[in-house]
Amino acid sequence: MACRISELIIDAADPERLAVFWSEVLGYVEVGREDDGSIEIGPPGVGFGGPQPTLILSPSTDPRPAKLRLHIDVNPTDRDQDAELERLLALGARPADVGQDGTENWHVLTDPEGNEFCLLHARIAPV
Repeated sequence: MACRISELIIDAADPERLAVFWSEVLGYVEVGREDDGSIEIGPPGVGFGGPQPTLILSPSTDPRPAKLRLHIDVNPTDRDQDAELERLLALGARPADVGQDGTENWHVLTDPEGNEFCLLHARIAPV
C-alpha cells in the first residue's frame, strides 16, 4: 500500500489573490471555503480525491523566513514552454533567481506572493 498527495497547503497573506492566480495557472476552480478564510481549488468537476491534488490557500500573517524548501513544478499542456511562460508572466508570475547558471531548460518563477515554482520544458497531456 502507498500514499499519494491529495492536497497541498500554501500559507498566503491574501488567499483570494493566490486562489485566482493558481486557478488560472492550473485550470482549477474553487471547490470550497472554510470559516478561517482558507480557499480550496481543484480540477473542475473533480475536486478533492481526484487524480490531481487540490491546493488549499490558507491565510497566514507569518513572514516567510527564507527560500522555500518545497516548490511546485508545472508543465505546459496545450502550448510550448515559451508561450506558457508568456501566459504565466501575464497572470502575475515573476522571474526568480535562485542560482541558475543559464543552461537550465526550465524557468524559475514566483507567484504573486513570492513563492517559487518552476515551469518545466516538457509538454505533457492534461489529466
